[in-house]
Amino acid sequence: MTSRKLDEFDPLDDFTPRTITLDGITKVVQVSGSGPAVIVMPELPGISPYMARFARWVREAGFTVYMPSLYGRDGDPSNLEATQEIFRKICVSAEFHAFAGAGSSPVTQWLRALARQAHAECGGPGVGAIGMCFSGNFALSMMLEPVMLAPVLAQPSLPIDYPAKLESSDEELARIKARLDRDGLDVLAYRFAGDRICQAQRFAAYQRALGEHFIARELPDNAANQEVPEFFEKVVQTPHSVVTVHLIDEAGQPTRAARDEILAFFRQKLVPGA
Repeated sequence: MTSRKLDEFDPLDDFTPRTITLDGITKVVQVSGSGPAVIVMPELPGISPYMARFARWVREAGFTVYMPSLYGRDGDPSNLEATQEIFRKICVSAEFHAFAGAGSSPVTQWLRALARQAHAECGGPGVGAIGMCFSGNFALSMMLEPVMLAPVLAQPSLPIDYPAKLESSDEELARIKARLDRDGLDVLAYRFAGDRICQAQRFAAYQRALGEHFIARELPDNAANQEVPEFFEKVVQTPHSVVTVHLIDEAGQPTRAARDEILAFFRQKLVPGA
């Protein structure tokens, strides 16, 4: 994979921007690769160069990446002021439920429809998905769609005002738990030990709701990349983004091992005979 600078605009020239309308809602989806479909949902500020790097790793592992543009300008680096403005906008958007008590974000309905279309286009046993930070729980809500087989939650951060709560309602969690039990599926989840946004209480709540099917990975803070964009340094402040900003792409690093485990999880669930 060609190395690209992470602090500069990424033109995403190896992706095809597709305008996709589902359930009457239109979004741009960056698509690249071949093989079974994996939906890569961006963290703040959106499809940044770090997000694009992760999506390329998924593509190079043998998958078709569908990366929906949910917020921000595609390809933009993590500028402090722009990211803060994006955060303010999505907190009041009708598509997202950022705070406790509101249940799953309405955008997950559209994402489930995207999973159905991606599966129809790519074939295979089913679809994988990874959500990160603001979109972290979306991959779990997508388990209500039968084609979804491989959900990954990276530092799921909603609701942002209540670290011990989950974005999904009790009813939704019960339906997902029933499906995990019935189909023998698992949920992979990642966080840094000292993450102040996705705290240990949230993983404990997932564990209570999903039982043995919730496979949690907690990485030590000293495994995080220290050279991060200004937004992550001044606003996020703690290790947070396991497979993007805080990933150290070197042999033996826990964050690279987490990335490799996620890719292996997708292969196991989506590639026959893997």
